[in-house]
Amino acid sequence: MDKLVLVNDYPYHVRIEGDGAPTWLFFHGFMGSFADYEQVQPGGTRVYLDLLGFGGQTPIASAERFNATNQALDIVAILDTLGVEKVNLVGYSMGARLALAFANQFPERLQRLFLESGTAGIANQADRESRVASDEQKADRIERDGMDAFVADWEKLPLFASQQNVSAERQAFMHEQRVNQTATNVANSLRGFGTGAMPNYWPELANLQVPVVLISGMDDVKFTTINERMAVQLPDAVQVQVVSAGHNVHFEKPDEVTFILMEYANDAD
Repeated sequence: MDKLVLVNDYPYHVRIEGDGAPTWLFFHGFMGSFADYEQVQPGGTRVYLDLLGFGGQTPIASAERFNATNQALDIVAILDTLGVEKVNLVGYSMGARLALAFANQFPERLQRLFLESGTAGIANQADRESRVASDEQKADRIERDGMDAFVADWEKLPLFASQQNVSAERQAFMHEQRVNQTATNVANSLRGFGTGAMPNYWPELANLQVPVVLISGMDDVKFTTINERMAVQLPDAVQVQVVSAGHNVHFEKPDEVTFILMEYANDAD
């Protein structure tokens, strides 16, 4: 079932599949859409959605609209509209960062948190400022040159090299959804919720009273190392590494990620 949920004058595209408990909520990554996680199908009710500014063509002129607080408030409004009290929240990369932001603001709405290739932010102030400047440059380029040029370079990043191992059809799907994003929204997402702009959640990890599962691909050394650091600081966390997978684990290994979600959901108290 597809529906639009209007929140603060923005139409969120939501797809609901399955039924019964538990309820799953999926947050896609940067330049993604609700379709990113559709091959991941744990039992229960699955809620996939386009995050703010992605997938749809409704322009958002304000970068502030994308900040962590505003997006988390929107998600609460969506859950309230759907009549959902608690979810197992699954987020990938940018979506994992937003999922962690949501967990810090509204832990009472979560049963369990699954963070795939995520980070708690950048702890060092100078490094954060450098990343903000870098993301601003990327945003300016997107608005100046358009999505095709930006995506062409983005897909050459070593972080995504292992995506060449999936089928040509799946690679084409990923490319098309990237280039068809709205340039203004992608640029303002970087400005308002890039890794430098997001809050630094490292000091907050020790206070997060939500069970967390940290997922990474073994070929993604950077984020596997970040997960190791997060696992030490979180009070209730497990770390899972998926063999022969890179940064976008669920895209490369959807069956394995589905199994991980079900294994730890069934293990929930």
